[in-house]
Parts: sequence; structure tokens; C-alpha cells
Amino acid sequence: MHSLPSQAMRPLSLSQSFTRFCFLSYSSSFPFFQKFQTRPSFFKNYAKSPLSIRNCTSSITAKPSSEFHRNRTQPEPDSKLRAIRELFSKPGVNIDAYIVPSQDAHQSEFIAECYMRRAYISSFTGSAGTVVITKDKAALWTDGRYFLQAEKQLNSSWILMRSGNLGVPTTSEWLNDVLAPGGRVGIDPFLLSSDAAEELKEAISKKNHELVYLYDLNLVDGIWKESRPKPPSKPIRVHDLKYAGLDVASKLSSLRSELVDAGSSAIVISMLDEVAWLLNLRGSDVPHSPVTYAYLIVEIGRATLFVDDAKVTPDVMNHLKNAGVELKPYDSILSAIKSLAVQGAQLWLDPYSVNAAIMHTYKLASDKYHGSSGNERKHKANMYDDSNGQSRGPAGVYRASPISLAKALKNSAELEGMRNSHIRDAAALAQFWVWLEEEIQNDAKLTEVDVADKLLEFRSKQAGFVDTSFDTISGSGANGAIIHYKPEPGNCSVVDAKKLFLLDSGAQYVDGTTDITRTVHFGEPTARQKECFTRVLQGHIALDQAVFPENTPGFVLDAFARSFLWKIGLDYRHGTGHGVGAALNVHEGPQSISYRFGNMTPLVEGMIVSNEPGYYEDHAFGIRIENLLSVKEVDTPNRFGGISYLGFEKLTFVPIQTKLVDLSLLTESEIDWLNNYHSQVWDKVSAVEKHY
Repeated sequence: MHSLPSQAMRPLSLSQSFTRFCFLSYSSSFPFFQKFQTRPSFFKNYAKSPLSIRNCTSSITAKPSSEFHRNRTQPEPDSKLRAIRELFSKPGVNIDAYIVPSQDAHQSEFIAECYMRRAYISSFTGSAGTVVITKDKAALWTDGRYFLQAEKQLNSSWILMRSGNLGVPTTSEWLNDVLAPGGRVGIDPFLLSSDAAEELKEAISKKNHELVYLYDLNLVDGIWKESRPKPPSKPIRVHDLKYAGLDVASKLSSLRSELVDAGSSAIVISMLDEVAWLLNLRGSDVPHSPVTYAYLIVEIGRATLFVDDAKVTPDVMNHLKNAGVELKPYDSILSAIKSLAVQGAQLWLDPYSVNAAIMHTYKLASDKYHGSSGNERKHKANMYDDSNGQSRGPAGVYRASPISLAKALKNSAELEGMRNSHIRDAAALAQFWVWLEEEIQNDAKLTEVDVADKLLEFRSKQAGFVDTSFDTISGSGANGAIIHYKPEPGNCSVVDAKKLFLLDSGAQYVDGTTDITRTVHFGEPTARQKECFTRVLQGHIALDQAVFPENTPGFVLDAFARSFLWKIGLDYRHGTGHGVGAALNVHEGPQSISYRFGNMTPLVEGMIVSNEPGYYEDHAFGIRIENLLSVKEVDTPNRFGGISYLGFEKLTFVPIQTKLVDLSLLTESEIDWLNNYHSQVWDKVSAVEKHY
């Protein structure tokens, strides 16, 4: 970390940190709280006459991605690709292509280092992507958040497939094109969901390709060998009832009622945050996500947690025993699935989240059961008979996990924890922004990593801090245009006072999870930057103020945030809002606010979503403004159709830099929103007891 002057390292008082934002008005004078006049304001609005709007078509020209590799004539040698291809012809493998997804066996977004196989084989470290390797080609698919990052990290042996762009084939289309008919495509069945594997199997069958499940050998692990990190083994902790709001017995009882209603006798839960939420447990196996690697099977009469018992402390053991939960080894899940089928269980499996290995194992065991002779079946110890005592035999109930929605609907204790953690988080951010501006004004040379590290230092002093909720996105200038940019020590930029700076960060606390983005300028922003920032802000305000009828899916609201950019032909390549867990994963479903209109999940009171429109000019700058919101019922003068109407409650209270606002674009009501927001920031955060 860059050496800092001793004065800058001194803890700052909370009152100092709120001398730094202001109110807006149409007049040439700007109303301030008296305390705000003590020194130059980081969040101040320079009093200038309205600026004319520059035509957006005359903006900075982004370089085409092809320029980065245009001088490469031959693919670079890649020893990892060569080694993995040598395994294609190994006995028991015999494949023509191999697929390496990003996920672990639980379809997690963030995964332990030992499961980062796609990153290891390709050197692309973004959180989303799929690798396909054939005997003579290697390709990576990723979405618009990561195009620039992938361009930098992939060597010339790789083909970058920009998913979503016109003319870019899917993985199955590409395989059908490059493989001779009748090829064998290998996968690790633990790493693809059942849905994904079935979709892939059907798509490649058009060219008579076969999908091959390689249970016993992951090819990446086969070349990673001793250098592969060890699996995580950190202890689990109990999530206090005062934060959870509902005990495990009550949650299990509700789940069992769902099983009965669905005609199911047991359910397999494989999503790590669902296991954590249902059992009121938290772990630290996965960076940024307070979860532990485990499966859970809940039956009508018992529940079994499949986990490494070395992680189970005496407190956790007592907690589980009191809830009637038994323990079995993590790697015994498939044998348990076979046993359930032998016993005739009607097993609830979510094809979207349960991996293909579990699903395939259950189906094979069920087929074997139903293929048994009558005499053999009489001797089976069937635990799951229907009401007349006759065995129905194993039958899958294939539908979405009921825990996903239950977890998304936060109870009063969870909402209170989210509110409290966000206020403490805002206090840390206020201290941080004052420190950063002072350092920049003093010409300190701070890298993007230095800044992220210092923010972590401020947050870690807050009560209940556990971890960051994702890798901090600290991007100066052009790096801000890389939507999920992660600065690396020795390979990142110095924060430039003359460029836009984007900071997207979050924290895990014992009582809540935060996620906030602010974009700032330490000098004089250009008219172009101010216009783009202001239009992003207008979209943010429009979504924040939205009122909508119950049963409205999130995609309906996405245009609220984009419309101001659309008016001048601009847009952004990511969703506008994602669900957020309560002291759990920073990204959770099933709700979202996105242009991807396939998600019909309605927004419901108690859900939490982000509000994060943005704009990015490749190789130039990035802008994003993000708050978290909870869905609440709104008292409207009318109730057309006799239904309720919903809106949002703000959870995030951190100033928005008004220097970047072009007042000529804002309406009076938008200015009122910004003034009112900053008034709430002051009232809520300045009262926080300091933890420094």
C-alpha cells in the first residue's frame, strides 16, 4: 500500500465527514447547512451558469476490441491447453470437446479458490463465463460486463465470444459448427445444473453429438494437481435469532407443509445461501458470501446436513441438534440420493439449481427401482407409501425451490438489520470519502488498490463487520468502463484527479449486506461527463420514485432507469437491479430489474433490490450510481382493480456528488429529490455513534 502522510492516517471525526455534500436549487445561491461552510466540499456543486449540452455523437471514440490483438499472427503457446487436450484420449474419457463453466457444484456466483477452474485454465478472472475446449480450438463466452477485461486477460490461443452481440453463436451452436458429427462433449456433471445439462444435450444432439458425464475426473483438476488450493475448512457460526427473525424449527415446519402440498416426501437443497438461510447458519468458505459448502435434504420426518464435520463447532452442533438436523459427510450426497430412490421417495428437485450429477443419479436409481421385478420390490424397505399402504415408488417433483422466494421476502428483523448495517456502512464511507479527497488534494499517488484497501480499513472498524460483499471495483478513468473491473496490485492505475473515478463496493455485517456505487471527479468534469452522469442520475431517481401495481415483474421497471439515456441514444450492458440477501449473498434471486424480460417474478413487499443505472464509454470512463431499496406498500389515493400499489424505501444513505450534475437537465422535482436525499443522509448518518 502506498505510504501515506501521518496527518492523513489520523482518524477523522464524523462531523468532519459531513461537511462535504450540498443541496441544489435553481437559484445562483445554494442552501447549505451552516456546518457545511467550514471548508471546501467534496460533494459541492460549483456555482456556474448552466452549461450547453454537447452533441453525444461527437464524443470520445472508443477503440474497437480488434485493435488489441491485431498484430498477433500466430496463437501463443498455451501449456495448460496442451495438457488438458492430452487427457481427451485417456481411457474412460475419450472426448472431442470439454466444457468448463464458472460455477461450483452448487451453482454459486462466488466460489472458493479451489473451484475456480475456468479462471485457472483461461486466465480470465471475471465472475461469469464459460470455456469450451476442442482438440484445436479454445473459446470463452462472457457477457458485456466483462468484454474489456477478457480482451486483456486472454492470450491469442483463445477466441473471445461476446455473448449477446449480434452474430455471436451460443456454446452449443459453436460446438455443432466446429465438431464433426457424432462428437463426444465432456462435462463434469457436478458443475452444470440439470436444466443446463439437458438443454446442452438436446442442442448438440442435432449433430448427433453425445454429452458425456465424467463423474470421476475433472480434467482441469487433472492438470492443476498439487498447485490446486485446498478446499476451505473454516468453522460455521450460528446466525443469531435477533437477526434471522425466525427460528429453524419454524422454517422447517413451513417447508414441510410445502412438501406435502406438492406431493413430495423430501427435498434436496443445494444452493448454499438457501442452506444457510433455512438453518440460520453462516460460514466463510466462499469469499464475500457468508456460506459453507453443504447440501441439505429435508424429509417429512427428518433433516440431514451434508457437510465436512470439521467445520461444525459445539455451538453449531447443539443448534442443529435442537432443530432435529442430522449430519453426514459432504461427499456422501450421491449415495444418500440413491438410498432415497431405493426407499421410494418422491424427491423435490429444482432443475435450475440442483446439479446434473444429483439429478442423473436420482433418475437412474428411480428407473432401476421401477425396472425391478415384483418379487424384488417386495423386499425393499419402502419408507414412502401412499395412504393405502401401496408403494408409489420414487418420482421426481421438478419445480423451483420454495426457499428462494421465502428467503427473498425479508421479515421485520431482517429488514431492521439491513437498515442498521447500511447506516453504519454509510458512516464508514463518509470517513473514507473525506480521507480520499484530502489525499488527492495533497497530490498523494494512490493506486486503485490503495483506495480499495483503505476503504476496507474504514469499514472493518464498524461494529459487526465480517467481510466485503464482493471484490471492490475501484476504477479510475478508462478502468471505470470495465463494468466488473478488479484492480490488481502491480497492475492497476493511479487514481487520476483529472478523470472520473468509479467505486462500487459493499460489506457483509452480522446483521446485513450492503452494495453501493458512487462516481466522482476530483477536478473539473467535462460537459460530456456531466451530461452522462446527470442522465444516469435521472434514471436512478425515476426508479427510486416508481409506484407500481402488485404482481408487477421487475423487468417492467427497467425502462424507468434507461429512458433518459435512450433519449440521446445511450444505454448500458447490465441489469438495473438485482436482489440482495440479508447478511447473505449480495446477489440473490428470484427477483431482478432487468431488460431480460424472461424473469416474470413479481416484486413483493419485503424484497430488496439494487437501483444501479450506469453508462460506460469503452477505454474512456464509466459512470454508475447505486443504492439498495426495499419494496414496500404505498398508500395511493386510488386502488384501481382493488389491488395494492408498491414503491421503494431507501436503504443506502451516502452523498451523491453534485459537482457532476448538469442542473439544466434536471426538473424541479428531481432537484427536490436530491435535496431531500441529502437531508436524510445528514439526519441518519451524522447521528451514528463513532466506532473509531
